[in-house]
Amino acid sequence: MRDLFDRILENKGPLGRWASQAEGYFVFPKLEGPISNRMKFQGKEVITWSINDYLGLANLPEIKKVDGEAALEYGAAYPMGARMMSGHTVHHEQLEKELASFVKKEAAYLLNFGYQGIMSAIDALVSKDDIIVYDVDSHACIIDGVRLHMGKRFTFKHNDIESLEKNLERATKMAEQTGGGILVISEGVFGMRGEQGKLKEIAALKKKFKFRLLVDDAHGFGTLGKTGAGAGEEQGIQDDIDVYFATFAKSLAGIGAFLAADQEIIDYLKYNLRSQMFAKSLPMIYVKGALKRLEMLRTMPELKAKLWENVTALQEGLKERGFDIGTTSSCVTPVYLNGSIPEAMALVKDLRENYGIFCSIVVYPVIPKGLILLRMIPTATHTMEDISITLDAFSSIRERLENGTYKRLSAAVAAAMGE
Repeated sequence: MRDLFDRILENKGPLGRWASQAEGYFVFPKLEGPISNRMKFQGKEVITWSINDYLGLANLPEIKKVDGEAALEYGAAYPMGARMMSGHTVHHEQLEKELASFVKKEAAYLLNFGYQGIMSAIDALVSKDDIIVYDVDSHACIIDGVRLHMGKRFTFKHNDIESLEKNLERATKMAEQTGGGILVISEGVFGMRGEQGKLKEIAALKKKFKFRLLVDDAHGFGTLGKTGAGAGEEQGIQDDIDVYFATFAKSLAGIGAFLAADQEIIDYLKYNLRSQMFAKSLPMIYVKGALKRLEMLRTMPELKAKLWENVTALQEGLKERGFDIGTTSSCVTPVYLNGSIPEAMALVKDLRENYGIFCSIVVYPVIPKGLILLRMIPTATHTMEDISITLDAFSSIRERLENGTYKRLSAAVAAAMGE
């Protein structure tokens, strides 16, 4: 028998093994100053492409005024207790009604956090006799939610409808044996690649198979669709989404999340969603703040219009220069390059120190070995100057990557890590 911590001390995981080289710079970096297109990193101004403040709401005076007034009136604690016991208010109800109306569903239910909320929703929606079928590229919160499921689950290849159909056939046969039902899970926008989930094609399979559809639309809410109601509105199938989920942490620049569905389903979730039944109510600061943010989302379409002006300029500019941005159909802008983890570190350091560009770096095991993904999030606060500077910088760093500059710079790091 070994000590529980032996494994942890011997193997810190594929990302943890780089902690001594990466922490504080490549991971857990400290961005300072007001949330905007330009912030401070290690004392230097950088163009910031890593903040999910899509509509640029985070630092607007109107928003900060409401946040500050709510803090002064209610403090950080009110309301105390879980919603079911003592933490319920008319403002929570108002926000739920407005969210439901906005995404065109009968009812909505507030959640404290997106990650724990959708995990708990998956757990509540299925029993051990039910079968889950979900996209293999689903976010970690979905994967962790599926892990709570005591019954059978199948993955289908990313956005592959033929693979989904095959797995629905398997799930249908199994459900006939268990007497359960089928829950299909996809994302409205896949946050790493930027692709929209094929919700229209998935919904069309309801004519052939009996299942319910749960969509995580964290990146679609506020950015897609005529009104900003998300990927379902964008694809014209909002009515076919049985349970709609979105978070406030992106377009609404806050904390919290919500589920929206038919009234009976929301009523069930209110009494069975363990992460909310046994957790403190969403504080009033965030409730009042979300009401204001939602109002601005509804009444200021120019914010989304500016966002997409910037998205189009950045993505078209990258494609014109021959960069591989995959098949993104959202604001999320991935740039794929070939290289090792040490080369990626050298490249990103060069971008930040010498070009004043801050974007997120994604490497193995999130993506396959040998690939570097620079993930960019355009927002309504970015300018055409920001985009022009960034495009020129990316052309320069690609040249340095291809001529071996970063390989030479990274040799010492690679040797130290035994690569």
